[in-house]
Amino acid sequence: MSHPIPDAVRLSIRFLLAASLAAGPASLGCSQQVPDTTFSPTIASPDYAPGRGPVVLIDGGHTNFHTMGGRFGAFARLAARDGYVVRPHGGRFTRAGLDSVRILVIANALDPRNREDWHVPIWPAFDSSEVAAVEQWVAAGGSLLLVADHMPFGGAAAGLAAAFGIQMTNGFANDRNQQSTFTVRRADGRLKAHGITNGRGPGERVDSITVFTGQAFGATAKVDTLIAMGPGSFLLLPKEAWVFTRDTPRENAEGRMVGAALTHGHGRVVVLGEAAMLTAQLAGPKRIPMGMNAPQAVDHPRFVLNILRWLAARP
Repeated sequence: MSHPIPDAVRLSIRFLLAASLAAGPASLGCSQQVPDTTFSPTIASPDYAPGRGPVVLIDGGHTNFHTMGGRFGAFARLAARDGYVVRPHGGRFTRAGLDSVRILVIANALDPRNREDWHVPIWPAFDSSEVAAVEQWVAAGGSLLLVADHMPFGGAAAGLAAAFGIQMTNGFANDRNQQSTFTVRRADGRLKAHGITNGRGPGERVDSITVFTGQAFGATAKVDTLIAMGPGSFLLLPKEAWVFTRDTPRENAEGRMVGAALTHGHGRVVVLGEAAMLTAQLAGPKRIPMGMNAPQAVDHPRFVLNILRWLAARP
């Protein structure tokens, strides 16, 4: 059911857009967000010797807004410094092409038709044969990190997510304070206890995660919630990204997730509804830190490393 959008919500959205605190379509200028190439957090004890860890493949073959050579560079460098063998991927997914890979990372993929056009319809980023190849690879023991942000990215990844029982949404998640950038904490019950958030001890514990504008999803499969939307939260579902009116549909988001982990056959999957939390970017003309480099994101590098370790392990 559609509800009028409060003025505070529209003002918050306008502020975020002006400050470039979230991804915008190419027509708004992707230069609003640039990678922070200086970000290099300390890793006290790497999991693997340099270049001796599992292979991590970062997708760049599906019109991805985040790639190894671009906005996901900080993620790639952090993984490599932990000993993982990090490689870019180009082209379509095939089962044979994934057989030598331990962890596949897909962040904000799009169909080429939506590269510049972030208006419905949002086309699937992956065809049915690619979805089947990835699902079968995970079921046989592969591990997938699937990241799909606010519209249009959730819609573009919905078909692949559905193969694992995840119901992506093609909208913008807001918390009870009508903010699309918000922090979830273990103390408030929205950051859940799990092997990923707990780590192996106090030094690897994650106590807070900041969401820098994303979507929230549901699940038909058995999943472990990592990041939960709370009471009073909602989704805005516009026909075009960043275009909101009083008639923009709005849905209750309580009970939905921004982060989840699950097993699928012999493999593992982590799904995130927001991408910037895994990046290190500088936004807008004032170069505002956004992602792992933001002042409030002290736990984010550990979150990344804990995700990779959990995915690298066998169920």
